[in-house]
Amino acid sequence: MYNIKKGKILISVPSLDDDTFFKSVVLLTHHSEDESIGLIINQPTTILLCEVLKNVPKSDFPIYIGGPVEQNKIQYIHTLGDLIPNSIKIIDGLYWGGDFNKVLRLILLNKLTRNQIKFFAGYSGWAFDQLNLEISEKSWIINDIDVNTCMNYTTNQLWTDLIKVKKSNYAIWANMPKDPNMN
Repeated sequence: MYNIKKGKILISVPSLDDDTFFKSVVLLTHHSEDESIGLIINQPTTILLCEVLKNVPKSDFPIYIGGPVEQNKIQYIHTLGDLIPNSIKIIDGLYWGGDFNKVLRLILLNKLTRNQIKFFAGYSGWAFDQLNLEISEKSWIINDIDVNTCMNYTTNQLWTDLIKVKKSNYAIWANMPKDPNMN
């Protein structure tokens, strides 16, 4: 029905009535007939990975809010491909998951940078046909994204820039605060 597939992004529309997805850009990491899984790529926290997981060497990798599902579990995307065994290709040059012990080794050896890997608490998930319904209700705009944009934008500015270009009639909402009373 819609062009939903892994590697696409979902841009929340300004009227989406869900605090979790306010001004969100979700990267679809998996899509099948039964389910869709994605990660919100533009909601960083001030919490570092090494503050959450005891076995992670001291580092400056921030954790992003990936979504409301299983927020006690860490997900990650990266540009390292086969260097991280068991990674799942999302699009050319961008991968999801893989051997976390290998990731830990690379962190310990200072062989990873923030523009090569992003860590997420939780994920976003949709059951059979749920995402189709939300798109038909015009809650999301489907778009392509390149690896560089996905890995190097680190704030809600990504949503603002995309919404201005993708839907010009939403551009007026680009600077809208979460609470309109704060305007």
